[in-house]
Amino acid sequence: MSEVNATPEIPQSNTIYINNLNEKIKIDELKKSLNAVFTQFGKILEVLAFKTLKHKGQAWVVFEDASSASNALRQMQGFPFYDKPMRIQYAKTKSDIIAKADGTFVPREKRKRHDDKAKKRKDQHDANLAGMGLNPAYAGAYGAAPAIAYPGGAKSMVPEAPAPPNNILFIQNLPNDSTPMMLQMLFLQYPGFKEVRMVETKPGIAFVEYGDEMQSTVAMQTLQCFKITPQNPMLITYAKK
Repeated sequence: MSEVNATPEIPQSNTIYINNLNEKIKIDELKKSLNAVFTQFGKILEVLAFKTLKHKGQAWVVFEDASSASNALRQMQGFPFYDKPMRIQYAKTKSDIIAKADGTFVPREKRKRHDDKAKKRKDQHDANLAGMGLNPAYAGAYGAAPAIAYPGGAKSMVPEAPAPPNNILFIQNLPNDSTPMMLQMLFLQYPGFKEVRMVETKPGIAFVEYGDEMQSTVAMQTLQCFKITPQNPMLITYAKK
């Protein structure tokens, strides 16, 4: 078996380093979009990107565990992110690069506090899901059933008479600060993607168009219940025409 890697391998880590990013994208938008794209691989503790000239076009995504980072690196290598293919590798360092970038980072203490907060949030989120009768193990969203009935208030968002399969998807339960570009980064991973349409007067919903209903169905089944934030599992149905 021949060795494919010509460069020395950086040891596996729970943090990935991404470069060749589009430098014209504002930092806040970039971080939100990276979070939206990479959260499918596992729990993200932090997305780091800095405004300094030295760090332009670069970012770090810190996962809770190394297997998530490994899957993200393998599957998203070369992904066309804002029209530029991402270059991804394991981060050489975690805390040092952050400390050098902002000058205020206290590695172990901050990470411990962050982990404690993240664990509390997860415990609370799992308790909420259990209270709704949902299995917390579904947090990853892949392979979830195409139709979910939400108890309580969210139930009203489920159409009473589902539209027949077609090439346009209706997305609900999005965070209010979602942008078309964030959603485009998610949905263009699937063949046949055409465009995202959002309604300015109605935050939290969007329409995503594909070439045909088979293509839209693949995207719907894969991204159903995908969490852009822990509180916002996407509800995807076919759009009414």
